[in-house]
Amino acid sequence: MSNNQSQNVTITNADPSALGLFGLAMVTLVASSQKLGITTGTAFIIPWAIFLGAFAQLFACINDSQKGNTFGTTAFGGYAFFWFGVAASWLIKLGVFGDKMAENADVKQLGFAFIGYLIFSIFMTIGAMETHKVLFTIFVLIDLLFIGLSLSTFGIAEEAAHALAAYSEITISLVGFYGSAASVLNKHFGREFLPVGKPFGIFKK
Repeated sequence: MSNNQSQNVTITNADPSALGLFGLAMVTLVASSQKLGITTGTAFIIPWAIFLGAFAQLFACINDSQKGNTFGTTAFGGYAFFWFGVAASWLIKLGVFGDKMAENADVKQLGFAFIGYLIFSIFMTIGAMETHKVLFTIFVLIDLLFIGLSLSTFGIAEEAAHALAAYSEITISLVGFYGSAASVLNKHFGREFLPVGKPFGIFKK
């Protein structure tokens, strides 16, 4: 008579937040350089939008999904597809898909996309309040970015809105680098090497 034995195997995935935040920090650093007038054009922003803004955050999204993290999955996934969309829009504007498609582009449609992402970012900001304060700060800055992008795209207070978008985006990058470093080093050293701030504790006890 043989004994049947069952064995439970637990697979632990690394926290993908560090890579996702690094992707966000990189693409906003490069993109903000154009908004600030330091660089010109979008041709060399597109690769970073696709590979760092989109694929790095999509990787984080998929791994957060495997961990059952709905907030991380939605956040990283939502912004990954944003950068796919933005990169495609820039390619259309540059005429990669033909002159007729470029001529048919109405920039106000991007404005509506930015409004949609502003709505998305606002309710994600509420969720970030119960994660940590660095992430909350990033989401507040993203809210400001989309306010600036929406207004400037529709030609409302265009100069001020463009400046708001530019300075919000570069600050997102800087805080994103900090958040990525904290995710790596705090886990690596097994202690709070870089503080990220406790959750607000308003909605979730």
